[in-house]
Amino acid sequence: MMAMIPSFFNNRRGSSIIFDPFSSFEAWDPFKDFPFPSSSLIPRENSAFVSTRIDWKETPEAHVFKADLPGLKKEEVKVEIEDDRVLQISGERNTEMEDKNDTWHRVERSSGKFLRRFRLPENAKMDQVKASMENGLLTVTVPKEEVKKHDVKAIEIAG
Repeated sequence: MMAMIPSFFNNRRGSSIIFDPFSSFEAWDPFKDFPFPSSSLIPRENSAFVSTRIDWKETPEAHVFKADLPGLKKEEVKVEIEDDRVLQISGERNTEMEDKNDTWHRVERSSGKFLRRFRLPENAKMDQVKASMENGLLTVTVPKEEVKKHDVKAIEIAG
C-alpha cells in the first residue's frame, strides 16, 4: 500500500505524516499549526540532516516513532512534549574538527541541527511517553487511551 502513496507526501520538510485516503476521518489535524518552512530557514549545507527521516506507526496499544540518527549519542538528542499534544524531536550533529594537515576529497555527511514536530491525536497518553536509543535508532513510544465506542440505540418509528 505504501507504494501507492505518491512520494510527494514522504519528502516534505515539515512533518512527515503519510496521508491515508482509506482511513476514517478523525477530529485531529496533524498538519495544524505547522506551516512548511521556507527554504531560507534551512541552510543548504545542512539540508540533508535537517530532513531526518522518522517513521510513525500506530499499534493497538501505542503510537511508535522511529528515527535513524546514526553517529549521535542520546545526550545529543532531545525528545519533548508540548502542552497542545505536540511531540518534538530535535538534536544536533557537530562537524568534525579540521586538522590543517588533512586534505578533504569529499564531504557528504551532513551536520547541523534538526527539528521534527508531530501533533498527536487525542487518544495519546501524554504523561506516559517513553524514549530509548540504541545503535543510532531512536524509538519514542506514546501509549494510547482506549477509545470508548458510543452505544447506538435504535428508535422505533411511529406511524
